[in-house]
Amino acid sequence: MTFSCRAALLLLALSTAQPVLAQAVATPPPAAEVEDAIKKMYPALVRIYVVMEEGMDGRMRKMQGSGSGAIISAEGHVLTNHHVAGRGTRFVCSLSNREEIDATLVGTDALSDLAVLKLDLSTRRLKDQPLAVASFGDSDQLKVGDTVLAMGSPGGLSQSITRGIVANTAMIVPKHQISLTLDGETVGELVRWIGHDAVIYPGNSGGPLVNPAGEIVGVNEVGIASLGGAIPSNLAKKVAAELIEKGSVTRSWIGMEIQPLLRRMTEEKGALVASVWKGSPAAAAGIKPGDFVTSYNGNAIPDCHAAEDLPVFNAMVLATAPGTKVTLQGVRDGKPQSWEITTLQREPTMGKEDELRPWGFTARDFTRVSALEKSRDTTDGVLVDTVRAGGPSAEAKPPLRAADVIVRVGGKPVKTREELEKITTELTQGANEPKPILVEFERSREQLATVVKVGTPKDAVRPRLAEKAWMGAATQVITDELATALGIPGKKGVRITALAPDSPAKKAGLQEGDLVLKLDGKVINARRPEDAEVFPELILAYPADASVELTGLREGKEQTWTVALAPRPIDDSELSEHRDELFEFTARQLSTSQRDRAKEEQGEDPAGVAVLKVEPSGWAALGGLAADDIILTIDGTEVNEIATLKAKLNSLREAKPRSVVFGIRRGPRTYFLEIEPRW
Repeated sequence: MTFSCRAALLLLALSTAQPVLAQAVATPPPAAEVEDAIKKMYPALVRIYVVMEEGMDGRMRKMQGSGSGAIISAEGHVLTNHHVAGRGTRFVCSLSNREEIDATLVGTDALSDLAVLKLDLSTRRLKDQPLAVASFGDSDQLKVGDTVLAMGSPGGLSQSITRGIVANTAMIVPKHQISLTLDGETVGELVRWIGHDAVIYPGNSGGPLVNPAGEIVGVNEVGIASLGGAIPSNLAKKVAAELIEKGSVTRSWIGMEIQPLLRRMTEEKGALVASVWKGSPAAAAGIKPGDFVTSYNGNAIPDCHAAEDLPVFNAMVLATAPGTKVTLQGVRDGKPQSWEITTLQREPTMGKEDELRPWGFTARDFTRVSALEKSRDTTDGVLVDTVRAGGPSAEAKPPLRAADVIVRVGGKPVKTREELEKITTELTQGANEPKPILVEFERSREQLATVVKVGTPKDAVRPRLAEKAWMGAATQVITDELATALGIPGKKGVRITALAPDSPAKKAGLQEGDLVLKLDGKVINARRPEDAEVFPELILAYPADASVELTGLREGKEQTWTVALAPRPIDDSELSEHRDELFEFTARQLSTSQRDRAKEEQGEDPAGVAVLKVEPSGWAALGGLAADDIILTIDGTEVNEIATLKAKLNSLREAKPRSVVFGIRRGPRTYFLEIEPRW
């Protein structure tokens, strides 16, 4: 996770502008002490391979990534970052001994950027070896200058360790810079990082920051300029315990945001109230922007002269149990104030997006805050997140766009994405083609309507073209220049460049390089590059069962060939195709040219179906499938027809295996690709 270049450069400039103080540098610990810390912590390090999904361009795009973590329980719980694992659908963890183990997501918390995985110990190769387990240290005891070790898997490499010192115990994003936002949550609202100069790189995310005692004192999260930032272990330990216990973190919300005191407020105390959300507990209590808050439920709030002070107040509110009645003390217009507030359970700032394939968009449900940010009185409606170009919603008139809010479909009110999916199923049940559906939606302050043709077009039925004659030879025109070079100046005709296996031309004895000058005694009037279709059109004019006589030259000697024509093979435009919506690829029966090439290369009748197109960032692409691959088998089943392919893929939707193995041919090589979709 990175910040803007401007923010990073500013931090670097500020750090180099300060004098270097020799006494601020800690004396390096004895080598034995560092060695002991490594021995204690290193076996518990985990390298995490993850497949994640994110809504982009109207689809849930799939990506591969890697991060780091540490085993924190004998049962196999692994602590890492939310931005490593929070959007993951598949996890494989590699231990320090290179043993690979499957894992599942236990819970994730975007606000603290922490997540917990659980190793599937049944997939262990070394089942008799106990897991190494890391222990937590007290991050509140860290001081600037203390030695720390950053452990993890930079760039997805094997577990690695760097050493540095603590540079800052309350580091945040610089003022007026872009904050670190994850799935709508601003991490800096709660987290003040432990800044350190132990080298970290992408891939170190989620790895532990370790003290010389071999204890976790932080969870590495970001790199800013020359410093790394780690989430304090005291926060991480608490969040991890709650995630393990119930899969999520419960927090309170009062609907109030604070900011640092203005520079001219030299006499004021506490924190300055910046925003109060409509209908929130703070608004009901009478708190207004411009008020000062000095204590929360009896706990004094430090005077917030800098952004580093704000997380202290936010942590007080967030740590309160929902439904608790609390008292805030403060000042308004120089007079003491007291407000009674009953907290509410905090919802995520933003709902998670998901794809609605029949509509061609990704969408989210509203949460309390996301509805307020759009000035909505309720959370009813479905928020369009991204729209796929060329999809049903994009082709409507007017088209749906990102940030539109769908409120009614087919005359029925829509409150949630689940309701939209249910209504879609009802309205399209039994339809053989996309169905036009009336959609009412809000855009800014307008109430609009459109018609969307919802659904996926069925595979097209391709009519058989009229039967034509076929010779099975590719040719080039004998131009005037080529004729002179071949020693036949002034002659017209074509040169044979390729012959299809078992074709009429090959059976008649024609060879590559033969010169064909006459067809049934008539000169082939082709002498310019633009005459390339003259000879093929002459052949097409014959009945499919006719015989023709070709006259020409081979190595300067006159030759005559009698060719018994045959019906033209199926044209590429007539071949059956299938686009699979889940795996996101399109396949087609092998074309004549593909069959001919395969037969020449392999010496046997070809098998399989051809991959025409693979959608970027789809499950098939993620597994390594590519255009022009030939699918030979799927989970051991031979696939030689499009109908077989469709039947096999449909049966997999019912079985929902963890992975699907595609046997493919790519050029002269064969491979086995393991594809792991989210069913």
